[in-house]
Amino acid sequence: MTVSAEMAELLGGNGGIAQGSPDVNRAMCPSRGILEHVTSRWAVLVLAALLARTYRFSELRRTVGGVSEKMLAQTLQTLERDGFVLREAKAVVPPHVEYSLTASGREAAQQVFDLARWSERQVSGVEEARAAYDERRRDRESPSGV
Repeated sequence: MTVSAEMAELLGGNGGIAQGSPDVNRAMCPSRGILEHVTSRWAVLVLAALLARTYRFSELRRTVGGVSEKMLAQTLQTLERDGFVLREAKAVVPPHVEYSLTASGREAAQQVFDLARWSERQVSGVEEARAAYDERRRDRESPSGV
C-alpha cells in the first residue's frame, strides 16, 4: 500500500485513489512536477496575487516583491503551460497583456494562499524554535559543553 493510500484509508476511505493512479510519493509520478510548479517560491506568490484580481505584467511584478522580470516571465509561462494561468493579449497600442487564473488555477491558488497565510502566522514561533535550536547546538559544540 502506498503512503497516499494509507493516508486516504486513515482519513476514512480511498479518496478516489485507484491502483495505478497518480501518487505523489512515487518517484516518477507526474503529479510531482505539478506540485513543484505550484509550490515554487515565485509561483506561490504569483498565484496568491492573481487570486485577488487580474494583473498586467508590470503590476504583478510590483505586487510580488523581489521577483525579477525573467523569473516572473518564466513562472507565468510555466503556470500558463500547466493550465493554471490565462494570458490574454489585447490588440491595442501599446501592447497590453493581462494574466488571470483559470478554474484549476483558482483552486491551486486558494491552496497555496492558505499555506502562505499559515506561514505568516508561524513566523514568531519558528523564529523562537530556531533560536532555541541554535542555542542548543552552540552549547553542544562549545568546549565547555563537550
